[in-house]
Amino acid sequence: MEEMEEELKCPVCGSFYREPIILPCSHNLCQACARNILVQTPDSESPQSRRASGSAVSDYDYLDLDKMSLYSEADSGYGSYGGFASAPTTPCQKSPNGVRVFPPAAPPPPAALAPPPPPRNACLTCPQCHRSLVLDERGLRGFPRNRLLEGVIDRYQQGRAAALRCQLCEKAPKEAAVMCEQCDVFYCDPCRLRCHPPRGPLAKHRLVPPAQGRVSRRLSPRKISTCTDHELENHSMYCVQCKSPVCYQCLEEGKHSSHEVKALGAMWKLHKSQLSQALNGLSDRAKEAKEFLVQLRNMVQQIQENSVEFEACLVAQCDALIDALNRRKAQLLSRVNKEHEHKLKVVRDQISHCTVKLRQTTGLMEYCLEVIKENDPSGFLQISDALIRRVHLTEDQWGKGTLTPRMTTDFDLNLDNAPLLQSIHQLDFVQMKVPAPPILQLEECCTHNNSATLSWKQPPLSTVQVEGYILELDDGNGGQFREVYVGKETMCTVDGLHFNSTYSARVKAFNKSGVSPYSKTLVLQTSEDTQSEEQTLPFPVPLERSQLRRMSPFSSTLNLQPSFSGRSYFELRSSAHQLSLHSSLQSLNSAGCNFDTQGSPYSQLVDIKKMVAVAWFSFDPSSAHADIIFSNDNLTVTCNSYDDRVVLGKTGFSKGLHYWELSIDRYDNHPDPAFGVARMDVLKDAMLGKDDKAWAMYVDNNRSWFMHNNSHTNRTEGGITKGATVGVLLDLTRRTLTFSINEDQQGPVAFENLEGLFFPAVSLNRNVQVTLHTGLPVPEFYASRSAMP
Repeated sequence: MEEMEEELKCPVCGSFYREPIILPCSHNLCQACARNILVQTPDSESPQSRRASGSAVSDYDYLDLDKMSLYSEADSGYGSYGGFASAPTTPCQKSPNGVRVFPPAAPPPPAALAPPPPPRNACLTCPQCHRSLVLDERGLRGFPRNRLLEGVIDRYQQGRAAALRCQLCEKAPKEAAVMCEQCDVFYCDPCRLRCHPPRGPLAKHRLVPPAQGRVSRRLSPRKISTCTDHELENHSMYCVQCKSPVCYQCLEEGKHSSHEVKALGAMWKLHKSQLSQALNGLSDRAKEAKEFLVQLRNMVQQIQENSVEFEACLVAQCDALIDALNRRKAQLLSRVNKEHEHKLKVVRDQISHCTVKLRQTTGLMEYCLEVIKENDPSGFLQISDALIRRVHLTEDQWGKGTLTPRMTTDFDLNLDNAPLLQSIHQLDFVQMKVPAPPILQLEECCTHNNSATLSWKQPPLSTVQVEGYILELDDGNGGQFREVYVGKETMCTVDGLHFNSTYSARVKAFNKSGVSPYSKTLVLQTSEDTQSEEQTLPFPVPLERSQLRRMSPFSSTLNLQPSFSGRSYFELRSSAHQLSLHSSLQSLNSAGCNFDTQGSPYSQLVDIKKMVAVAWFSFDPSSAHADIIFSNDNLTVTCNSYDDRVVLGKTGFSKGLHYWELSIDRYDNHPDPAFGVARMDVLKDAMLGKDDKAWAMYVDNNRSWFMHNNSHTNRTEGGITKGATVGVLLDLTRRTLTFSINEDQQGPVAFENLEGLFFPAVSLNRNVQVTLHTGLPVPEFYASRSAMP
């Protein structure tokens, strides 16, 4: 009801309507407000008199009328201009509701019980649509009173239990003190003393409290609206041409005598029905608007969550860059230190060598000087030749670069950081322009003999332009993915597959800015077995398809062929995180698939072995706890909390033999990480194995335990350290789960009798970081045991 309040308020005074009148433009005004905004126009200034006198109307006059937002008769259909000379110089005002109101040209006369009637050429401008109306000799009495609106306001105020206000206060209405039953007016004390004195004829009127007066007004029969042209006659018919109620005198002698009229009651029911039908459509739009608002509010919450996630990712990426820079800094400092030690060693060795040589030279010089001092000629000549040779030899030794430094003091290292600085300055969110990952459409994907048809689409809210798609398929042995299609189509049929084999398919989009992330992996299993229909879920396959691109992953020929019509059955092997699909086909068309043999033939097919389903997967950010931190394409995880948090893999398994490993990249302060499998609804804020949704092995640096539903079993010697590798082997054929550390099996089989859908799972805290490795062969200790009869 509160939204309706604006419909019940006058656009001039901003209060609830009091004695509202209906203007020809269908808008309403309080009678007092309409009287206040009347504009008096002398006969000489009216447009009619100007046209009658033949005087030309200047462009300036029309410009002034435009400023007043008045419309001509042809525009409005409600009368002529109320032209006046002084109106353009009078500024327009705004009502409390924000609409423009044109004040009277002269100040209103003093308040009186009965205001004088307006002059013959009075003009009224609607404050909402700004259409101008010229009043006739009846003045405001020529406009019908909207008694229906009065009744709605009365019920609304009664429902709100609001205090009744005085109906004669000019500005801010005061709270009513009494109500006169004869006048049907609410008075405050000042207005009662001024307008309803207790003397004369008014002394016989009965004054009651406002609440009692409101009740008596509601219980009293509503006044029947009378004709505006014949005030003593009630409305009895409806004029279809004028779209207004009329009385019988209007039909006999008034302007409606030649108009089509209908019964008032019949038209009342008809218009009520039309209004109800229109309200039904409006109600639907209002319902859609409410749902849209809910969607927008959800978008606000999603934007906030995405902002937090993106900020965390940005901080992690920048921290990774800083760590890489610090590591490189340490390496460069190590090189500088090595160069420093090398220079010091060379210089010190040269100092030691020169010191010894100088000592020897100085000794020889002192010895020769002492020999020269001797006076024995024969003795001197016996050793002089030898001394001369030694002095020359020593002099020659000093002249062979001995006095040249073997090492310079400068470091011949110049760090070229300009490319890195340029890269840092160019670091930007270019990835935001990369297309979103496509969505594989499960209902459109199917297999046919040794071919598979895949269909995909862009997310509904994606606005980034896509130039093409890249479809990748593995070789059927869990090996590397290969590009089998590049183009703009959103559907592709791949030929050359082998029967009874499992293939993983994924697709990504690209444009000039880059390549999108991969879509969720779709596991296709071709099979000739048609005996398992009761265990599969049917999905419809279109009977007709458009031209599809067919391409063998081992061929260079691209063929265009229509698809097949047939029947497919699919088995969903996981949740929305990994779409695994098993297909068995019946009722194939007899024509089969015809290939275009023109052009180059297909290359020789590689022998594809029949294999157990092996999935290549990563950790799933969408189902992980919010404290988990992802890196390395979601293959490496850690945590920002000291408490244990759980993260699941993207792929769920319900059959087959699967093995994956987790390498311990960081292990600080002896935490207890846990590794194993879990259901999708496992607790994400507790150690793996604390509830009945997980089967896990948790380890420290010395021992390991198996845990399920908070029950510990089979403590085994052997823990983990940094660099260790934990293996998880899930055999759903034997329904067992086995663990290993550094290729050593931990105890016997950890868990048995496993049934259902299981996701790889890890729980860790901020002291641990692990990296996932998938698509690995079965370890030897289990392969040898499986080979035993």
